[in-house]
Amino acid sequence: MARPGARRCCLGWDFSTQQVKVVAVDSDLTVFYEDSVHFDRDLPEFGTQGGVHVHKDGLTVTSPVLMWVQALDVLLEKMKASGFDFSQVVALSGAGQQHGSVYWKRGAGRVLTSLSPALPLHEQLQACFSVSDCPVWMDSSTSAQCRQLEAAVGGPRALSRLTGSRAYERFTGNQIAKIHQQNPEAYAQTERISLVSSFAASLFLGSYSPTDYSDGSGMNLLQIQEKVWSRPCLDACAPHLEEKLGPPVPSCSVVGAVSSYYVQRYGFSPGCKVVAFTGDNPASLAGMKLEEGDIAVSLGTSDTLFLWLREPTPALEGHIFCNPVDPRHYMALLCFKNGSLMREKIRDESASCSWSEFSRALGSTEMGNGGQLGFYFDVMEITPDVIGRYRFNADGREVSAFPGDVEIRALVEGQFMAKRIHAEGLGYRIMPKTKILATGGASHNRDLLQVLADVFGAPVYVADTANSACVGSAYRAFHGLAGGTDVAFADVVKLAPSPRLAASPHPGASQAHLFDGPGSWLEVQQPGLRRHSEGVPALAEAPAPRRALCTQRRAWLWLWSDSAAPAVLWGLRGSLAPVRQPGAKDLVPGTVCRVSSPGPGTPAPSAWTQDPTWREKNRVWGGPLTLVPPEAELELREEPRSLLPC
Repeated sequence: MARPGARRCCLGWDFSTQQVKVVAVDSDLTVFYEDSVHFDRDLPEFGTQGGVHVHKDGLTVTSPVLMWVQALDVLLEKMKASGFDFSQVVALSGAGQQHGSVYWKRGAGRVLTSLSPALPLHEQLQACFSVSDCPVWMDSSTSAQCRQLEAAVGGPRALSRLTGSRAYERFTGNQIAKIHQQNPEAYAQTERISLVSSFAASLFLGSYSPTDYSDGSGMNLLQIQEKVWSRPCLDACAPHLEEKLGPPVPSCSVVGAVSSYYVQRYGFSPGCKVVAFTGDNPASLAGMKLEEGDIAVSLGTSDTLFLWLREPTPALEGHIFCNPVDPRHYMALLCFKNGSLMREKIRDESASCSWSEFSRALGSTEMGNGGQLGFYFDVMEITPDVIGRYRFNADGREVSAFPGDVEIRALVEGQFMAKRIHAEGLGYRIMPKTKILATGGASHNRDLLQVLADVFGAPVYVADTANSACVGSAYRAFHGLAGGTDVAFADVVKLAPSPRLAASPHPGASQAHLFDGPGSWLEVQQPGLRRHSEGVPALAEAPAPRRALCTQRRAWLWLWSDSAAPAVLWGLRGSLAPVRQPGAKDLVPGTVCRVSSPGPGTPAPSAWTQDPTWREKNRVWGGPLTLVPPEAELELREEPRSLLPC
C-alpha cells in the first residue's frame, strides 16, 4: 500500500533497440521521474553496437535476451538507490521494439513463478531461453520464409488483407519460421514465444504474459479483423505454434498484478497492476494522444506516419495494426526512406546549404507551385519501391531541372502529397476535427509545416514527444486501471499537456492542391473479373474506390490490377497526365479505361459519358491512356506503375 502522502503514479517502460527506459507519471499526468540504461555504454560485456549484433552475412541482426533482463535489474537498482518510492505505483505498462521475439525454454515458466527476491533477475533466468540471441526488427534474413508464407495464403495481397501487411523479413512469423527450419532443436525446446513487449511484461508478472492485439499485428500471424491467430499463417510458419504463442488479448487489458518478487525486493504494492505491454509504435500513438482522424508525421532521417483509422484498407505498402487504445479501431504506419536526408540534399543544391534560404524559397513560391511537381528518391524508396528524381512541368511533361525555388517547393509538396495519398490508400480520411502532430528535427521549420498544413488541409501542431513510447505506456497503464475498453482513452488523458498550434492551412489551399470538393479526385473502380460492356457501374455496385492525386492541371495516376480486371476512371476535373515509372509497359491502346469529367451533382456516370463534347472537355496527355466509348469492352491487360498509388 502506498504511504500516506505518497504521489500516486504509473510507470511506463520502453524496451527499445538501444536502451531500457522508464518514466513515472503522476495522477495529473505530469512526468516526475525518468531514467534509462544504455546497452552499449552501461552493459559493454554483451558487445553490442547500437544494441544489436550484426552477423557476418550482413542480414541477420540479433540482441542478447539476457542483456534486456540485466538492463531491467540495473534500472530498478538505480531507482531504488535514488529513493524512488515503489509503493506509490498503482499500475505499470510498457513498450517493446516491434517484431523482435523471445524463446522461453521448457521449464522457464516454473522459474518465473518462483523467483527469489535475494537475487537479481538475470542470475535466475540464465538457463531459461532456448535462443540466447533473439532476432530483432533490423533483421532481413528471412526472404525465403516471406515468400513461403505469402504463397501459403494466396499471395502478398491476400496476406495483407488478412494480417494488415504483406510479408516482411522483420515480422515475427517469418523469424519463427526461420528458427524452426534452421534450428529445429531450439524450436522443439521452446515452450513459449513472446514478443519483446510481452517478454518484458512477463518479467513483471512472474508468469507468461499474453501478446496484445496491437503488437501482435506486426507478426504476419494475427487476423486483424477477427483478432485471432490465423490458422493458415500459423501452419505455414511452424508446427504447434498456437500453443507456444497463447491467446492474444486487447491492448488495454490488465493481465495481472506484479510478482511478489518486486513486492519483496523493491517495495511495490501487492495490488500494483500490470497492463498488457505493446509495441513501441503503438505506444507512441498513445503518448501523442492521437484520436480518430488524427495523423502524426515524424520528419526525421526517414519520415514516418502514424494514422488513427476506423475502417482500414490494407495494401502492399504500409502496415495496419489493431489500435492500442481502442480495440474497435485501427492504426496504420507508413515509412518513407527519403526524408530529411533528401531535404538536406536539395537544400545544399538549391539553397546554398542554408535552411533559412530553403525556408525563404517555400515562402516565396505559390501553393501548388504553378502546377510543377517533383518526386525525389535518391535511395530506393520503401513507399513505393522506386528510385530516381522525376520532375513534371505544368503541362505534365517530364523535365530535367527546375529553378532553385521551384525545386524546393516541388520536393516538399511532392513529399507531403505522397504521404497523404498513401495514407488515404490505407483508408485514412481527413475529418473536420483532424489535427496533424509533427515531430522530429524538421518539425522546427515553420515554413515546411505550413506546406504540410496546406497539403493536408488541416492544422499542424507540435509537441515534445522525445519519450512518447514511455509516456504512452504510462498513459495506457492509467487507461487500463480505469477500465480499459469501457472507458474512452481521451477521457483518461485529458489532463495531459496539449500540443502547440504551429500552422493552419491557407485560404485556397484545397483549390491549389484540389484535395477537397466534388470532382477533385480521380477514383478507380475495379468492378471484378468480368468483361465490362454494359456501361460504367454505379458506385454502390463496385468495391471501394482507389484514388489518384489531382493537382490544378493534371492527375498523377497509378493503375494497379490484381488480375485482368477492368478499370473504370471517373470524377476527374481537368486534364489527365499519366506518370509512369521508367521501364513500365504501356497499356494496349483501346483497352484501358474510360475518362470523363462530371460536374458537381451529376447523377450517374452513364449520363456524362454520353455527352458528345466530353472528348473536347478532357484533354489526355499522350502516354498509355486511351479514351473509349461507353459501349466498349474494357480489359486491363498490363500492370503499369507510376510514382503515386491511387
